[in-house]
Amino acid sequence: MLLLTIESSCDETSAAVVRDGRQVLSNVIASQVDVHALYGGVVPELASRKHLEAVTVVIDDALRQAGVGLEAIEGMAVTRGPGLIGALLVGLSVAKAMAVALEIPLVGVHHMEGHILAPLLENDIAFPYLALAVSGGHTHLYRVDGIGRYRTLGRTLDDAAGEAFDKVSKLLGLGYPGGAVIDRLAAEGNPRAFDFPRPLLKKPNYDFSFSGIKTALLYYVQGQNGPIEGTHLCDVAASFQQAVIEVLCEKTLRAARDTGLNRIVVAGGVACNKGLRRLMGERAALDGFQVFFPSPSLCADNAAMLGVAGDAYLAGGCAADQDLNAKASWPLDQAGWAQQP
Repeated sequence: MLLLTIESSCDETSAAVVRDGRQVLSNVIASQVDVHALYGGVVPELASRKHLEAVTVVIDDALRQAGVGLEAIEGMAVTRGPGLIGALLVGLSVAKAMAVALEIPLVGVHHMEGHILAPLLENDIAFPYLALAVSGGHTHLYRVDGIGRYRTLGRTLDDAAGEAFDKVSKLLGLGYPGGAVIDRLAAEGNPRAFDFPRPLLKKPNYDFSFSGIKTALLYYVQGQNGPIEGTHLCDVAASFQQAVIEVLCEKTLRAARDTGLNRIVVAGGVACNKGLRRLMGERAALDGFQVFFPSPSLCADNAAMLGVAGDAYLAGGCAADQDLNAKASWPLDQAGWAQQP
């Protein structure tokens, strides 16, 4: 099936053309980073307006890059949630209108479902596997038994890891978004220069907490007599990043050992982090685990990642009707086959 997919859950507007749930013919992303950087974070109202401006443009670009016309599209998949409700409604409304006009089936896909299935666009990964979904809004561990079959094993109890990166970046005067900047500075610093806390690291569960690391760094910054810059800044960034990625790696590998899952997927925006990729790869290899990361373009919010689940649901006869609604909050355990009509 040739699918047109649309993603608009937060601050990227994206459209893609995917064949048979695996072959990406195009994947166009319009970022709003420059707009929201002025405010140090995503402004929901501005995000919705920018989606309205960009959605038809990215759809046209996706079709053009794929070399297909609308008449060739056989189905549609769109992000249903979770996310900013106004942003979700833009993509969902356009997808529903196009599905009616073209007389083709439509399906709604969970945003994190898209992320944790994204590596299947590039790798042949057997089920079941363990998935760490780590982004600005999510830090979850899932057991993935197949497309549409998910169980939550752990989650953050407060801040998501990506949110902690962004807030710490703001504290250090590095701007928004902060993940890439901190990652770059960390490569030049000493990750053992400062001993920031590793919350819940020794707790016998798979949950996460990152507010304590953020608060510890806030107190450290407030205790300085002058600006943090140069080598000092690199050391602070490296030590903060090390604390976060050690928690992510240890909790994930503990879950893998306990569940007997020897394949691990790490997905979401924070999966671009070079320090996380390196440490997870090194520590997983010691236990004989395989680790899969999507390419950076598939780590960020993008529409192509919806094609894996979208194709499976439509091939299984699960198409939504015009009552399909957006879900700002939506546990993944309640998505998948469980939510299809």
